[in-house]
Amino acid sequence: MASFGLKVIRLALSGMAAVSPDAAGRAAFRIFATTPARRPRTVKEKALFARSEGWMRQAQRVTLEFGGRTAVAHRFATRPCEAFAGRVLVVHGWGSRAAYLSVLTEELVAAGHEVVALDLPGHGAARGRTLTLPMAVRAIDAAWQRFGGFDYFCGHSFGGAALACAASGLVPSVPAHRPRRLVTIGSPSEMTWLFKDLGRYLKLGPQAQAALEGHVERIAGAPLSAFDAASGAGRLDTPMLVLHAEDDKEVPAHHARRYAAAGPNVTLEWANGFGHRRIVSAAPVIDRIVGFFAEDRQRIAA
Repeated sequence: MASFGLKVIRLALSGMAAVSPDAAGRAAFRIFATTPARRPRTVKEKALFARSEGWMRQAQRVTLEFGGRTAVAHRFATRPCEAFAGRVLVVHGWGSRAAYLSVLTEELVAAGHEVVALDLPGHGAARGRTLTLPMAVRAIDAAWQRFGGFDYFCGHSFGGAALACAASGLVPSVPAHRPRRLVTIGSPSEMTWLFKDLGRYLKLGPQAQAALEGHVERIAGAPLSAFDAASGAGRLDTPMLVLHAEDDKEVPAHHARRYAAAGPNVTLEWANGFGHRRIVSAAPVIDRIVGFFAEDRQRIAA
């Protein structure tokens, strides 16, 4: 059953669309792009963030400025006793933050990696209350420029899609940045689905839906169909590991299958039973990511 707040939003958009579908489309986009409150949503999240505080304090915090926006990079240096295993860029999902991936970043550092974990605009330590896919890709570009590139990418949910788009060069005016290997975890494969789903959620009529999609395309500088992360990944020669749970209730499993069908460079492995959120802290998932990056070093050494 829809909440009272959602019913009010739907009613307001419906009334607005009767007068101006374009205004309703712009309003729907503002709702979509506004980032959620940063407080933990559940008791489990609160406990996870409390646990991660000590680890996050060990990072060098670097503010990244780009196009009037701000992201924050948390850089974890390699341990002196470990052989350098490569630099990894880790990107969180929508409504999340770098600290949510602390178990993953700890294990990557333990395996000898230098890790840079981003807080995207409007998330974690980064200022703002707005985030879009092009903004996320520009934040990735800013991190690439600041740290001199990355050997590996690893992203959860929206962050994984943003990394795949960044590697494929799908955002106009932003150069493609290709790591040696790429991992997505529970990530959407294309943006058209996202905005169609938003329209259904807000109960937009056909005219308001068309206005929403037109507004997005004007902002992005390209048709929605151009932001197909799976298609872009299939054109890369970069080995890509797609980790997804068939029981994921937020990003349906068909997105993982789209990635897998995109090209021979893509490997799909199911992490069933971990859903959309627990997957990023699951030991078998993290072990597989660490192993996937290690395979690259073994290949180079052979």
